[in-house]
Amino acid sequence: MVTAQASAASPLRKVLSVVLFNLLVYIVIGMPNAVLTIFVHTTLGYSTTLAGLTFALQYAATFATRSSAGRLVDKIGPKPVVIGGLLACVCSGLLIGWAGALHNLPSASLGILLISRLFLGWAESWTATGVIIWNIHRAGAENTALAISWNGICSYGGIALGAPIGATLALLPPPYGGLVAVGALSAFLPVFGLALIGFYQGAQPHQSTENPIPFRKALHLVFWHGSALAAGSIGFAAISSFLALYYAAHHWAGAATALAVFGIVFVCIRFFFAGQIKRRGGVFVAIVSLLVEAVGLTIIGLFPTHYNALLGAALTGAGFSLLFPALGVLAVNKAGPYNRGAALSAYSIFLDLAIAGSGVTLGPIIEFSGYSAMFLTSAACCLAGAAISYRLKRSPHQS
Repeated sequence: MVTAQASAASPLRKVLSVVLFNLLVYIVIGMPNAVLTIFVHTTLGYSTTLAGLTFALQYAATFATRSSAGRLVDKIGPKPVVIGGLLACVCSGLLIGWAGALHNLPSASLGILLISRLFLGWAESWTATGVIIWNIHRAGAENTALAISWNGICSYGGIALGAPIGATLALLPPPYGGLVAVGALSAFLPVFGLALIGFYQGAQPHQSTENPIPFRKALHLVFWHGSALAAGSIGFAAISSFLALYYAAHHWAGAATALAVFGIVFVCIRFFFAGQIKRRGGVFVAIVSLLVEAVGLTIIGLFPTHYNALLGAALTGAGFSLLFPALGVLAVNKAGPYNRGAALSAYSIFLDLAIAGSGVTLGPIIEFSGYSAMFLTSAACCLAGAAISYRLKRSPHQS
């Protein structure tokens, strides 16, 4: 068993062997990023609002399944939850491929694609929550920041890997190119994870005589941390949902490269600067992160050139990188050792709500006011998040 072999290993080695499962799921999440909205808008002929809504539906499903993920992790342990997430990911991949094969039937293709996004959201919430709590068990509560940080490195590293892979597969000739090829690889990767996970020993949940806290109380505990996270997540949604369409509107090549740059910078910042959270405090890091993200989005909004879009994507990735762990460590620790799953799920829901809501709100801004207004609105949201984080700094008892 992997756990038995790693019992004397460093905390980092313990964490790395489990975050592989999260990496596989996020590669699957990243593959449609450069092609999904274009497929819905250009191939199927639907509006940018519906294209954005299709993208965001994944995060609505992630939101809907967060509470069950946290509750089950605290009750039965993280390994079964991760297995459930991988199975949902397989279903999503098969459905994406089916939707691509039915591109000549727009309504049927869109309907199947929407269902696939629901399965992918389920896969994300269960896998990410299970992996983080599993690693906290394996590495110890004192290494919570390490567990969350490396989960994020694999998450957005997976997106960075997946976006160019998906764009390349989309260029393959029919009948096996496009979303058909994306779906096939999206189903294979989690099957590989399921083959590996049988060799891993699970972690037992903490035993407590206390009743688990209600999910509503968990939401209350992390409300301000989650609100700041939500504000910064809107910038991530603007890049993930609409950067490819923004490039297409300007007839630029390289949208997949820009998405990859976002992910690569995200991973590099998380890798080299995650220690600043412990050194300078989560609130300080969150404020700086949100300001950097706002600068990146403002550059894209005010200076519409290919190179500025690339620079803005890089800065947005740099700013968003440390936001989740900076406030997440504080949020998870507020709930105590017996309710970490509930607290993490409640905190993560704010990210899900922000991204899901962005699909509904940012698309109409584009239709009525253009892409510049959309990116500038996202930048303003990041500034609001910095103000919320400053409130946490001024009120230490809330953090």
